Amino acid sequence: MSVDAVVFDIGNVLLEWRPERHYDATIGPGRRRALFEEVDLHTMNDRIDRGADFRATVMDTAAAHPEWADEIRMWHDDWLKLAGPEIPHSTRLLRALRTAGVPVFALSNFGIGTFAIAEPEYPFLAEFDRHYISGHMGLAKPDAEIYAAMEADCGIPPARLLFTDDRADNIETAAARGWQTHRFDAPQAWADRLVAEGLLDTRAAA
Repeated sequence: MSVDAVVFDIGNVLLEWRPERHYDATIGPGRRRALFEEVDLHTMNDRIDRGADFRATVMDTAAAHPEWADEIRMWHDDWLKLAGPEIPHSTRLLRALRTAGVPVFALSNFGIGTFAIAEPEYPFLAEFDRHYISGHMGLAKPDAEIYAAMEADCGIPPARLLFTDDRADNIETAAARGWQTHRFDAPQAWADRLVAEGLLDTRAAA
């Protein structure tokens, strides 16, 4: 089946997303493990990704856990150190597809406030033909509704979409809807898939 558009997740596909790494560097691995065991920061971030106010959500969580308040506020104050750096080979692939005339979409769990912070820092975020950002949509992966909303908006049959994401649950939902999928674990394997699909040649995919 040919591909009419390529759909990128952002976190850990185009932009590294490993908050634990920044916390390890700032408060130490042991204290970071204790924090993440006592406070579910990733669930807090899921609320932000579904449209909750970035600052208010973090500050409310800090207020609810005063013993960790300073560390929780880092999620807001140090956010650009949590999200990044970009993955250069992946961004080259995004740009190569656009040069080749292949439509490229973003389908990503990303908050309204966090995306607004990231866009000026990472120019590639403005280079998609269409953005489907969970915070703005009030929907998030892996729920089927966000995939259905994207299908309805772009008008491309599911079988003609090629989607890459690092999370198995997100890939499984897309595959169940008939999308072509690639579980992202390294840029080179993704480049190889794009070449195999005839979307890029080996030189463009380097």
